Parts: sequence; structure tokens; C-alpha cells
Amino acid sequence: MKATRFEFRFRVAIICTLYFVGFYAPWERLGARANPNPPRLWSWLAIMGARTNLLSVGNAYLAVTIGAVALAILGAWLRLWGTAYLGHFVMRNPAMQAGSVMASGPYRHMRNPLYVGMLLNSFAVSILMPTTGALFFLVGMTAFTLRLIGGEEAFLAGELGQDYAEYRNAVPSIVPSLRSRLAASTAKPRWAQSLFAEIYPVGAAVCFVALAWGYDADLLTRCVLVCFGVSLVVRALISPPTDAAAIPS
Repeated sequence: MKATRFEFRFRVAIICTLYFVGFYAPWERLGARANPNPPRLWSWLAIMGARTNLLSVGNAYLAVTIGAVALAILGAWLRLWGTAYLGHFVMRNPAMQAGSVMASGPYRHMRNPLYVGMLLNSFAVSILMPTTGALFFLVGMTAFTLRLIGGEEAFLAGELGQDYAEYRNAVPSIVPSLRSRLAASTAKPRWAQSLFAEIYPVGAAVCFVALAWGYDADLLTRCVLVCFGVSLVVRALISPPTDAAAIPS
């Protein structure tokens, strides 16, 4: 289950397409039974929670909201932390890169913190989508992320050989180990660059923290989409060097 070089190169466009389809859910809005305002996953999860009779509807909404806010914060932190060590030019490079194995920051605990952070952010944002659109989006994002991981790790294994094999044996892929088996390297985090590069997940987390408690899905959706749009503009303005060295992401 490995992404092709084409998929990796155009990963941003593919992810944008998944977001668009998830939010728009065209099958809900077209045809004889078109629904211009299909129910969102936020409401569906809260209603399902209330039907267990363990929570009132209000408390079920609160539980879903707390979960989404927590996922948004954790996803943003993993992205910010990982990019601080990886370097934003490497993270944004359209081609797979292989330099040396990184054993600092989150890379001492999991091999793919950026992909895990992306997935956690996706889970949080999905509550703003129509229920069926969210299902499509989550299945698509999960499958595509696993393909990216498979493709990149196969590339790194081929390029870095025994060094990466030893790293792979010592560090889990997506489920973090609380205690690292590796000594930290001398790499230093670049927090300012990371914050600039990770505008979208950090901005989305801020939107959730500030606005989710008002249960205004339309306002929160607009805020998240503005962050996503700004991040695309920033990405377009940054041209990664062709000789950037890469490490596991």
C-alpha cells in the first residue's frame, strides 16, 4: 500500500480535493432528494451519544466538542513539533527526499508525526462536514495517508539502507512510544519557521479553541477554511530548494 511518486508530488491537490468533496458532499445536494443543508457529523455524533441514555443531548454535544478540540490541539502540536525538527523546506518539497535519519523531537517516539498530526486535524475538522461527506473524507484521508507513509518509508529504506532499518526497528510508525529507545541527536528545533509553515493546523486549533463552544458550525467552518486558504497562499510563496535534505516525516 504505497503511494506513487505522482501521488506524493500532488499530495496537496489530492488532499484539497478530499476536503472539497467532504464539505460539499455533492450526492447530498444533487438529484431528486437534494438537501441544501444536510446534517453535520457534529450533530449526528451528539444525537448518537444521547441515544445511549448515558448523556443528555447537551452533554453529548459538549463531549463531541471537547473531543474535537483535543484532536485539533494535538494534531497542531505534532505538526508544529515535527516540522520544527524536519525543516519546512523538506516538509513542503514536492519530491521524496533522503538525507539522514532524524532521532530528535517527536521522531524519537514515532516515525511519522506529521502524518499522524494531519490525520488528527482531519478527524477534528470532519465534525463540520455533512455526515456522509465526513465519512467519505475520513476514509479517503486515512487511506491516502497510509499510502503516503508506505511510499515514503519504502523510499527511505531504499536510500538509507541499514541506518533506516535500525531506526525503523527502534521507533514505531504511528502509535508513539512513551519512552524512546534512541539517544537524542544534536538537531535543534526551528520554532519560528515551523509556526509559519504550519499555519493551517495551528490556525484551525485556535479556531476550535475560540469558537467551538458557541456551537456555530457555519462560523467555525469559515474560520477553518480561511486558515486553510491562507496556508495554501503561504505554500505557494515558499519555493523549497532542490537540494533540501530529508529525514523521516
